[in-house]
Formats: sequence, C-alpha cells, structure tokens
Amino acid sequence: MIADMMSSLLLVAAAALPVFGFNPSPISNIHRQHTAPLYSVPNSFDTLTSGLASIARIKHGVSVDSKTVASDGPASKFLPSIKKLYDVENSRECRIVRERITELDLVVDNVIPACPNSRVQASSSSGLITVPLMIVESRNGEERTLEGADAILRFFDNEFNVKDIANESQGGDEDVAGDLLSKADDALAFVPGILRAGRGSTVCGAASTSLDVPRPEKPLVLYSYEGNQFCRLVREVLTELDIVYELRSAGKGSPRREELASITGGSSQCPYLIDPNTGIKMPESKDIVEYLYKTYADFTPPSELLQSVSELVTPLLKPVYKAIAPIQAGSSRENEFEYKSELAEAKAKIFDEIASAPVVIYTYTLSPFCTEATALLDSAGISYKEVSLGKEWIPGLIDDPLNRAALLEITGSSSLPNCFVGGNSVGGLFSGTPGLLASLESGELKPMVENAIKSM
Repeated sequence: MIADMMSSLLLVAAAALPVFGFNPSPISNIHRQHTAPLYSVPNSFDTLTSGLASIARIKHGVSVDSKTVASDGPASKFLPSIKKLYDVENSRECRIVRERITELDLVVDNVIPACPNSRVQASSSSGLITVPLMIVESRNGEERTLEGADAILRFFDNEFNVKDIANESQGGDEDVAGDLLSKADDALAFVPGILRAGRGSTVCGAASTSLDVPRPEKPLVLYSYEGNQFCRLVREVLTELDIVYELRSAGKGSPRREELASITGGSSQCPYLIDPNTGIKMPESKDIVEYLYKTYADFTPPSELLQSVSELVTPLLKPVYKAIAPIQAGSSRENEFEYKSELAEAKAKIFDEIASAPVVIYTYTLSPFCTEATALLDSAGISYKEVSLGKEWIPGLIDDPLNRAALLEITGSSSLPNCFVGGNSVGGLFSGTPGLLASLESGELKPMVENAIKSM
C-alpha cells in the first residue's frame, strides 16, 4: 500500500514538474527583462499541489511528538531557544528541519529567508550562507551555530527527545521492514519540492533587492505547522517576499493552539498572521497573501499562466494582428485617400488622449491580459486613464477598428493592452518597450510616472 501511494505521488509530481518548471526560450522580438522570477498570488491549482505535498509527508510535521520534552513544561527553563533559522521554504533539507520543529512544538524567534537572491545573502561578507543554518541560545546565554539538516536534527534529538529504550530496534525482519519504509519515506521527501517547484525558492521581482520596497521593522508572527497545505502557501510567499518572521508551531496536540484560540476568540485554525508593525491580525491564507503583497511588495505580480501563454502565442499572432488591423479599419476600400484621412484623424485623437494624463492605457474589456495589466497598475499604486476599444479585437466586438490601426501606426503594435507614460509607449503586460512588468521589476516605471506627472 505504501509503495502504491509512493508511486502514485511520484507520477503526479513528475507530471507537475514541466508545468512548474516550464520556462520557454526567450523570443527574440519580445523585449523582456525580468530581474527576478515572476510569482503570482497562489490559486486553486497551488492549493491542490500543496495538498498533495502534504499527503506525501503525512507522517511528518503535523502533530506534536508525545516523546518530546514539552517546551512549556517544568523542564522548559533548562531548554535552549532557537534564535535564528536561515531557511529556504522549498528546500528538502530545510523542510525536514521544520517538520521536526512542528513535532517538537518549538518557537523560532526569526525565520530568515536565505534564497540565493535574498537580502541576507546579498549582505553576507563570507559568501553564501548554507541552509539550513540554525543559531540556538542556551539558558546561560551561550550561542551555538548548527549548519546543515543532519547537525540540527542531532541537536533536536539530544536536547528535546525522551529516549524510549523499550522501543529500540530488536533486529531481524523488523529491521528489514523498517529499512524499506525508511527508504520509501526518504523518496517521498523529494515529492513536495517537485510538486511545488519554483515556489518558495527565490525572492520574486516584486520584492527584489533592486527595488525600494517596504520592510517590516519587527518580525511578523506566524502560527503554523509544516504539514498544513495552506500554511505552506503563506510560508512560500514570505520567502518570495524576503520577509523575516517568528514561527510559532501549532501542530495537532500543541498547547499553542489554546494560545491561538485566546487571540482569535475561539479558533485555532492555521495559518494565522500577526503583524506587530501594523497591528493586523488575520487568518485565511488567501487574505494573508494578499495583505503581504499589498504591504511588503512593490506590486502584485500578474498570472504566471498568462505569461507562458504570452511567450508562446504572441510571436505567432503578432503578424496576424498587424495584417488584420488595417483591414478591419477599412484599408482595402476603394477610396484609399478616405481611409488615410480617417486614420490620420484617429492618430491625432490618440495623441490627444495620451497627452491628457500621465498614464494612459488602451484595453479590451474581455481581455485577461488587459485585466491583469490594470490590476498590476492598481497594485503598484499608479493612477491611470483607461481607454477601452471595445470587448475584443474580433469583428463585432471592437468598437472602433481605426483606433487599433492608429495604435499600430504609432507604436508598431496593434495588440492590447498598450500603456503610455508621459506620451511614450511602454508596451503591453509582458512585452513591449520594455513592457509593464519588466519596467516595474527594473524600477524604471515609477520614476517615469513621477516625471510625467511633473511635466503635465
């Protein structure tokens, strides 16, 4: 049965790998300069794969081990405290350490994201910090640094576990079965990383070190346990936004659940976030993630799926759009002078529109790319004037094809969205000169907007 479950999970993980690791080759005629990976707000598919990751590790990181020294019991005054844990959420070694932290019902004062492009790594004077790395403090104030999962787990066993001599191995067939189960468990330890490939492993462009993004002065507080699929989604985003937080383990059987219930008025549901910098307290992973992006990111990233679609489809459809736009506008009519005259009027209208506000964006009401583009501007706190050209470019849904043909004449592109800042085209959501997302990630867009406002 265990072998069947392991095989099924490995197959699902293998199927999911190309989805999450999918990275099409750059298209030469699309200008994109992402300074860091794009991570969108977790969706239902993220919830599903996070749930499967929890099933793969269902024996670990869920409940408090009954054979552990209680951190709130009479022996607590003799136990060391965990001051810092340098961590990468989607690292296998970090995961097995966090699983044990849940099982031992421990508190980590500071979980510090230590991705290769994180702030702590950038400021390290002695090269990249190896993860996991844990700093503990004994009750007499002495600090000790533990590097690597093996060293940390040995420390946990020595300091927090109650040894059960009666249950020590007796040898024989039981050892053989135990070895097989151990190997199966080791194999399953890789599954969460495959299912959640690409998430919780690097700092995203919305919180890049090159941007002046708000940083919390005090660590956020997260009630969480490792095996919970929704807690994982929150921890991934904390890693991707490079946010230090205090981890308060609240697995099944933890007295900390009573502590949480006293805060919430009765619920011990995890995850639960407390931000001492703003006074915010909230449950629900979706709300927490939206809050984190709104408060500690420069913008909320658009959909990764749309990005992949754009990279694949845009190069194929761009020539089609260019050919169709003039035809829709009437370029094939007998009176060519009439068409050119109307096109000149449409161009003059567009020049007036893009000069009427610092930021002007042309959209279709039914286009998901346009919806994501305006949402991106909203999340970045950028005001804009939206000009709709209809529902879509398809005949019967577009209001005025001449405006689309005029945009093609002015910018060389007829696809929407098309955003102008200070009268100059920035482009669409993912492509253009250089495109909305790329200009936000590089830190160029907001100064451009400020300059456009000053010149109005």
